[in-house]
Amino acid sequence: MTESNDPQRSRLAPYVDRWRAFWFTPQPAYTLGLVRMACGVLAVAWALSLLPDLYNFFGEDGVAPKPTHWAYEWGVFEFWTSDNALLIGWVVLLLAAIALTVGWHSRLAAIVAFVLIQSFMQRSRWVFNGGDALVSIEVMILALCSCGAALSLDQRRRTGSFWSAQTRSTWPIRLMQVQLSLIYLVNVQAKLSGETWVDGSAVSYAWRTWALFSVPEWLTSNAILINVATWGTILIELAIAILVWNRRCRPWVLLAGVALHLSIMVTLSVGFHSLAIFILYLAFVPWERVRDLPGQVGARLKRSPRQPPVSQSAAEEPVEVPDS
Repeated sequence: MTESNDPQRSRLAPYVDRWRAFWFTPQPAYTLGLVRMACGVLAVAWALSLLPDLYNFFGEDGVAPKPTHWAYEWGVFEFWTSDNALLIGWVVLLLAAIALTVGWHSRLAAIVAFVLIQSFMQRSRWVFNGGDALVSIEVMILALCSCGAALSLDQRRRTGSFWSAQTRSTWPIRLMQVQLSLIYLVNVQAKLSGETWVDGSAVSYAWRTWALFSVPEWLTSNAILINVATWGTILIELAIAILVWNRRCRPWVLLAGVALHLSIMVTLSVGFHSLAIFILYLAFVPWERVRDLPGQVGARLKRSPRQPPVSQSAAEEPVEVPDS
């Protein structure tokens, strides 16, 4: 039995090795540190965005005084429902997000931030959208790994250097990279299943419904421009989902994605969705570039400013030598 299985195992061995190498190859965790810092800044902004309407949205006398209940999901505000508990939870979330940014007790900070983000989302789910869920997923991934292994106060405490990294398995970064591809693939599938995207009018509908400012009618009713914008969005998302895994194409498709999401941010009210997508973009930054970043910035800052050019007439002007 064993001998008959050996040829099959030998055929599968290269694929198993590639799978393990893809997920678990050790490398310096510089990219993970960069993602953690950016995600921490995003979590801080997310927490601050809750403050103006904290009691209106989540308080005892708010729009949803009773917490929502979903199967297998819970939040701390199901047990502590008072407005004081709400304020304490918000303060703890803000402090945890700051700690996550600077890398102080990084994993604990990520766990606390994840629990409280989920708690606020469970308290009143109708306030949030897919971008908020993506923020929660990114913080969850950080909570599951050694996110303080690079660019952190934890690392500074271990080695004496903030901008340093331990060698860790790549699976957290790979998970974020795969997450990005899946998001775009699902988006493309959902768009192609919708009538407005197939007929090319989706962008016009979005500009007329969720725009941050009044879009001119000549633009929303221009069939050619609207079709180009609608199908261009689908093509860019599909290109990112597939071509981001090609090293030569990666910078170009990610640059197209940045342009796409910046245009969405300045025209539509999408919350934190585009910013959370940019966090996943950072997962594709090579760790060598993150490691060398301080040296490159320092070298540019140390460059002496250019001296103003000397005119030829001034250079040819004779210099008078005083008589001895």
